[in-house]
Amino acid sequence: MRQKQNSPGFTPLEVKRKTFKKGPNSKLLTGFTLIELLVVIAIMGLLASVVLVTFPNAQKSARDVERKAVISQIRKALEVYYEINGFYPLSGGAVSPNSGWSNSADASWDILETSLTQAGVSLRDPLNDAQGSWASSGKYVFNYYSRGYGCNQKWYMLVYNLENKNDPELLNSPGVTACNGQYFKYRGTITIGMCRGCQ
Repeated sequence: MRQKQNSPGFTPLEVKRKTFKKGPNSKLLTGFTLIELLVVIAIMGLLASVVLVTFPNAQKSARDVERKAVISQIRKALEVYYEINGFYPLSGGAVSPNSGWSNSADASWDILETSLTQAGVSLRDPLNDAQGSWASSGKYVFNYYSRGYGCNQKWYMLVYNLENKNDPELLNSPGVTACNGQYFKYRGTITIGMCRGCQ
């Protein structure tokens, strides 16, 4: 390195880049040092790892937002159904948790979905775990119940799960009270509903 003369008090260093000849008549090429290449690769690796860690969490959050939106649609459709018919759709036919329920992971949900929506609208969990699933066992399905407890089809409950276990809605799930006063709140889920027969 040699110093370049400049104004007094300031002496910048001039760095000579090494040049490489490719052949006898070729132009001189400048290149990157191994250290420079390793630094760039390390930075790219760091950025890639940040993206890989963040991406799954973003996917979970997006599915939770979709779940909440679908549940909101189901609740509105149930209220419209009640206003038209004077009762909620009858639940039943599920494999899990028992045959009194409707479960979005099996054919029992098709009947409920058909009664609540127009053709082509899906009211299912974004993951919709396999048949035989139950939200209270940590699966991602929607469970619907509207039978008995003092007023068949005059009340309902929806039970579902979120992937973000620290979501305030999951931590503060209100539960639902049936017509006979029995209270339902399944651990680790959001349990919500309406009791028209209680009023």
